Amino acid sequence: MELRHLEYFVTVAEERHFTRAAARLHIAQSGLSASIRSLEQELGAPLFTRSTRRVELTDAGRALLGEARRTLDGAAAAKDAVAAVRGLLRGTLAVGTEQCLGAPDVPATLAAFRLRHPGVRVELLQDGSASLIDKVRQGQLDVAFVAVDGIGDTPGLLPMMVRPMVVLCHPSHWLAGQSTVDLAAIAAEVFIDFPANWAVRAMADAAFARAGLRRKVGLQVNDVHTQLDLLGHGLGIAVVPEPIAGKPQAASLRRIALEGQPMRWHVCAAIPPDGRPTPAARALLDQIPQLTLDTTPALS
Repeated sequence: MELRHLEYFVTVAEERHFTRAAARLHIAQSGLSASIRSLEQELGAPLFTRSTRRVELTDAGRALLGEARRTLDGAAAAKDAVAAVRGLLRGTLAVGTEQCLGAPDVPATLAAFRLRHPGVRVELLQDGSASLIDKVRQGQLDVAFVAVDGIGDTPGLLPMMVRPMVVLCHPSHWLAGQSTVDLAAIAAEVFIDFPANWAVRAMADAAFARAGLRRKVGLQVNDVHTQLDLLGHGLGIAVVPEPIAGKPQAASLRRIALEGQPMRWHVCAAIPPDGRPTPAARALLDQIPQLTLDTTPALS
């Protein structure tokens, strides 16, 4: 069984489509189909059910998928380990991040990493924190910069920064003259917020639920700048982490503290739950002042 065939199989399983998988792999679709047929013949079972629009995993395919990913990850880790012994970094570093975390400066961190380790190809995915944490645990990302409501003893989350959550509103809003406000006073307002898998949305939803309150997200967006534009036109209010409130685009808005600090913005680096990042991910984390081997024993 060739590693190449397993890589092709995993790609088709993720894309659910032979044409898209072939484009992603930069190979001809006919060659991809032939490789999958060869793998199916070797295993003695069909791995996909095919239709004109998409393909689906069979029971045999689902059984193979996890093992195939582990095999490919193990092969990549073996190559990386040998390269690390030789003082080299190679391969791919897959990084995830949520928008506007406040720390680290992801573009600057990646640029510095690429200068120091030109043999490593850097990939970046921007998504909500819940999704990013899942992708790290599934081995689809090497490291991700995320935010959570609280860390506790959750494995694979390395704390970096804690900031309060605040309310933002237009200067003409009745809240603008307040210095503090509690959740009950704003529960009936129209909120401008993000999708449910974003950390900031999850934190706000949980805080209102804990207080026994219901709120309405009237405008849902998927980027911070659109949220700030909508706030600037007085279309609602928002509960955001302090780093977002400090952005230049928010300078004309009013910031109000939440009484009792019911929410805290915990920024973390997510690594595999076993605490063993890849050599490339370890090198990236070593660049970040908030994360050093001296203060994160899980990396040692």
